[in-house]
Amino acid sequence: MAESLKSGYQRLFEIRLLHHYWLDEGATVFDVMPSQEKRDTRLLSYDMRSFLAVAPTAAAARVLKDLACVYRNTSLGCIVAVPESTVVPDDATFEFIVTVQDSIFYDYTALTLRPQKIRELYYQPGDTTYRYKENVPVLSNLTGASRGNGVNKVLFLSSEIPAPAAEDQVESLVISGNALLQLTGDQPGAGTQQLDAQATNLPVFVHQGDVPVIVPPAGLVGAPARGVRLTGDIPDRVAVLIRLSALRSDDTDFSLIDSEGHAKATGPVFEIRFKNRSTTWQYFDKSTGASIFAESDPLPLTFYGNAGSRQKPSEGLVKAVQSGSKVTQLVSEIFI
Repeated sequence: MAESLKSGYQRLFEIRLLHHYWLDEGATVFDVMPSQEKRDTRLLSYDMRSFLAVAPTAAAARVLKDLACVYRNTSLGCIVAVPESTVVPDDATFEFIVTVQDSIFYDYTALTLRPQKIRELYYQPGDTTYRYKENVPVLSNLTGASRGNGVNKVLFLSSEIPAPAAEDQVESLVISGNALLQLTGDQPGAGTQQLDAQATNLPVFVHQGDVPVIVPPAGLVGAPARGVRLTGDIPDRVAVLIRLSALRSDDTDFSLIDSEGHAKATGPVFEIRFKNRSTTWQYFDKSTGASIFAESDPLPLTFYGNAGSRQKPSEGLVKAVQSGSKVTQLVSEIFI
């Protein structure tokens, strides 16, 4: 009788990139929709590939190949499986590049008003050119926050949302007391809107604190305060950098492997949540241009439903109202 060999694969991890413009129902956040059936249906129709792309860096692709992993993109993000017998080194890391595919992504996504400019700086002591890109979040399972407990625990790759800071700009997300707030203008003196009285009721959205501080080499002048250094593995088009490590000591739920280096029986599912933009909806007579009405508070932009009681904005540019260089309001102009 011929010998039979069986080699099974186990999920090492999954990354889901979920955008609330495509998930929420008007003013109702996806996670608190009362109908589980409706949430399931919404996810079945969701496909992040229409506006984002995610791919491993060249270095990560080599690690995946060496470990005989299988990588697949999905409508929700991506998934990596590994042979059950494979031992993943404790110090293994995997980086993924997220790029934008939709030209209007920045119109309906919060915290994208500030451009991701690239700066090239020559460093004479090392005869090296350093290239940096501003305002690029770096999301990691080493610093990610969670919501819930037990089987209901959700693992986010964003760090915990911070308290208010003097340098916060429009759309910054902050936790004040127990509440989750969003700034409606730039600091100082920025207004806020409350998203929920209990921050833990909502996901950990990508926020300003996810953009790391840049520490340039001594003597290099002109580097941006926050962002990432561009390298051969990190291309100019990067919008978000994902960095996963095999082990996390303070919360093993975020680890990719068990104590023996094998993929866990239930590989972790990591979530990245993009907050949809909120704007003040202003209505104008399309014939005369005269102002008709303006909502008193900013309302979220969503593909499904309508957060207001009047016509919602169509897809298009969002207007930033400024006082000098300070943004005081984000506006959607609607001509009816």
